[in-house]
Amino acid sequence: MRPSSRSTDTDADPDRADDRGSAALEFILVGLLMLVPLVYLVVALGSIQQQSLGAEAGARHLARAISTAVDAADADARAERVLSSVRDEYGLDDVDVDITCRPAGVSCPAAGATLIVTVRSAVTLPLVPPVLGLDQIASIPVEGSAAHKVSRFWGAS
Repeated sequence: MRPSSRSTDTDADPDRADDRGSAALEFILVGLLMLVPLVYLVVALGSIQQQSLGAEAGARHLARAISTAVDAADADARAERVLSSVRDEYGLDDVDVDITCRPAGVSCPAAGATLIVTVRSAVTLPLVPPVLGLDQIASIPVEGSAAHKVSRFWGAS
């Protein structure tokens, strides 16, 4: 019988005996060490993107709803409906809305003025516990702004 050219005997090469069977373990260990932070990063960035799109959409829709209303009561009712819809759609929790008009000194909204709506919110990172205020420390602020010209027929009903 002719000896095979492939050696499976650990006595033939003593340096390779220590490496036998460790590739699978190294692959699993390194794979987990790289995969877990990568998955967390994808989830966190997805959450931040969702909230920032919500803030931008909220600002744009609020500006349009308020500027096309016929009077202040209609504008308030429209703004509440739009804001609750955006909160539900994008999962915004704590929303701060700032409404200003240009030129400065006019009542807001006023006929012919430019309405500027800014929506601010904060994204809490996933898996951060609300212990000792860690959820507030590990939150990312997002902001969206929109400008819309108020109809010159505002309040003329």
